[in-house]
Amino acid sequence: MRADALAAVLLIPAFAAALLAAMPGYRITARINIAAALATFISAVSLFFSRPQPGAYLLVDDLNSTFIVLTTFVGFTTSVFSASYIGHELETGRLTPTFLRFYHAMYQVLMFAMNLALVANNIGVMWVAIELSTLTTVLMVGIYRTHEALEAAWKYFILGSVGIALALFGTILVYMAARPVVGEGLDAMVWTTLIMRAGAFDPALLNVAFVFLLLGYGTKVGLAPLHAWLPDAHAEGPTPISAVLSGLLLNVALYALLRFKMLLAVNPAALAPGPLMVTLGLISLVFAAFMLYRRRDIKRLFAYSSIEHMGIITFAFGMGGPLANFAALLHMTMHSLTKSAIFFAVGHVAQVKGTQRIADMGGLTETNPALGWGLILGVVAIAGMPPLGIFTSEFLVVSSTFARSPGLAVILVFGILVGFAALFLRLNTIAFGEPRGSTAKAEASYVPMFVHFALVFLAGIYIPPALVAWFENVAKLLG
Repeated sequence: MRADALAAVLLIPAFAAALLAAMPGYRITARINIAAALATFISAVSLFFSRPQPGAYLLVDDLNSTFIVLTTFVGFTTSVFSASYIGHELETGRLTPTFLRFYHAMYQVLMFAMNLALVANNIGVMWVAIELSTLTTVLMVGIYRTHEALEAAWKYFILGSVGIALALFGTILVYMAARPVVGEGLDAMVWTTLIMRAGAFDPALLNVAFVFLLLGYGTKVGLAPLHAWLPDAHAEGPTPISAVLSGLLLNVALYALLRFKMLLAVNPAALAPGPLMVTLGLISLVFAAFMLYRRRDIKRLFAYSSIEHMGIITFAFGMGGPLANFAALLHMTMHSLTKSAIFFAVGHVAQVKGTQRIADMGGLTETNPALGWGLILGVVAIAGMPPLGIFTSEFLVVSSTFARSPGLAVILVFGILVGFAALFLRLNTIAFGEPRGSTAKAEASYVPMFVHFALVFLAGIYIPPALVAWFENVAKLLG
């Protein structure tokens, strides 16, 4: 039963992808896509209660259980949003039936790749899975076949390939550090073996490996100055993919980085990875906060918001310690739920208005109240206003930093406030004032968006003790 649940997390999206690639028709494929995503989520939840023993290739522990459940839940709600969004794209001719079939199949391939990266016990398999997720999203970013979409896809492919190549080199160096202690072969790439024996590894090799891994997987996380692919990919790809990129794929790359951070933490002679992560996190936060003022495209605006928040999360994990790690886990969860919900709103707004230009979206609360107020709620949440969940996580990050390093806390708060002001400046243009652009009504499902917002609101008021205990345990594991 335990192994069956783990197998289902991987096999359901794999079989669904093969089935969807062969099936014509929009309605049936959209429903199969939703059903497969729901079944994967249920299987992931069952891993909380029935955990298989680690094998040579697959592993379920407290850390990746958190990521798996979050990934499959947002994957499911995004598939529900995608059904109405992609239906509109088919009706308007932006997507042909052939590309629609391709889209649904690739969506399940992406879910398979992310799930495999999260449950992999072999650092080589994890690298392959993240590379597969990169290639899959490259194809989906370019699915509209416009000049801009193809340019964004190629940019993503080139920069993502550079990043993943650096991560491969770092992975090889970890293997080289492990080989004299563990021996050649598979055991030198099994994470559960590495974490037990890492204290005896050559610290010089581990240090160099982590630099390459930070640059490689940091590119996938979207950390500045390695972020250049991310705004274009968000702006030109289908909005459900923007939701998955911001809400899930960035987390998967960060998860890989955290695994290697844990290896260095158990080797007393290795460098402390925290300062490197703190530096890149602060650079990303401050840079993205200022860049928000210059965005004229609504999807690019929230792409830079993702860079900002991944900077905060990376910074908190870099600071380390039980409270900062707890805050980072909570912030990652709240960001995934909030940002994906924002993209649900943005996708339908762009369809209604026929444009992604912020200047052409005025008076949204008057022309489309549900979308307008949903977007307002999303911005209020992502900006860190109380009583929503991101306020709680940001408060914990800031307070823990003030207690340990007031200077860093000043920079952190400065970046958060700059981003806060930029988002509300743009929100005022979009949501209020004289209506501009199309006033057509949206044919959309608002359920996924408001379910996410409800969860974020509840987390700001009350976090169940069981979830707090789980996050505290994972925070201790991360050191």
